Amino acid sequence: MPIDDERPRLLDVAAMLTDQTSACKAAREAVAAGGEVEIFDGLAPHRMVHGITATRLRLSLKRGLPKTIGLEETVGILARHPGEQLRTGSIVAADRLSFFTLYFDDTGTELLACYGRSATPFEP
Repeated sequence: MPIDDERPRLLDVAAMLTDQTSACKAAREAVAAGGEVEIFDGLAPHRMVHGITATRLRLSLKRGLPKTIGLEETVGILARHPGEQLRTGSIVAADRLSFFTLYFDDTGTELLACYGRSATPFEP
């Protein structure tokens, strides 16, 4: 029963960032440091979300991945949810140097995947 008013609360997002991908720890730290969390209204079809994310992966591989974390894992996770409607969101780090994309199930109660991009390479 997805209802737009039942989007995850901002504090819940940090708790949802467990170990879905290698980007979750950095995303959780960005939230803790005052990053802006936004959960977008509405749902997007899997084919669109997965297609866009897979294209980003192909372009990142072509250009090199040092400024991206968790993207390949995210594409793999999204591939396991064909035909579903997905909710998306983002985290912008307080310093504006890192940006994370979040993917939720249609109810917004389960974080499926997260990947990050940064102006500087992510530290291991």
